[in-house]
Amino acid sequence: MQIDQIMTKDIKTVSPKASVKEAASFMLSEDTGFVPVCDGEKLVGTITDRDIAVRGVAEGKDGNCCVEELMSSSPECCSVNDTIEQAAQKMKECQVRRLPVIGENQELVGVVSLGDIARESGTNADEMALQGVSARGDLHKQS
Repeated sequence: MQIDQIMTKDIKTVSPKASVKEAASFMLSEDTGFVPVCDGEKLVGTITDRDIAVRGVAEGKDGNCCVEELMSSSPECCSVNDTIEQAAQKMKECQVRRLPVIGENQELVGVVSLGDIARESGTNADEMALQGVSARGDLHKQS
């Protein structure tokens, strides 16, 4: 099964120039902890509630700083043509729970989460991804 069959397609994004306060307010209203950061249709990063709470506070940033100051640049992505198993493998290797999905022209077309894979795949791909996501590792140091 292809990723485009299970991914969330109606994706809201924030601009890299938006304030962190705007991004946090968006996360609160949408009940999410992850937002893709786009310049036009091009994905330039992602920001999470953890980026704001841990990295932002540790660096003494306030809510008026720009998203680009705290976002993760060059996020791990998958292609709209990838299979569920390929996305799960990437989640495992990169220890992430969500992957932006990039289309043919490198534009953001969706997001696939570990939950999407668990609900829809009918395979053990979710177990494989969860093993990697749950493993202790050094991939996501905040410094």
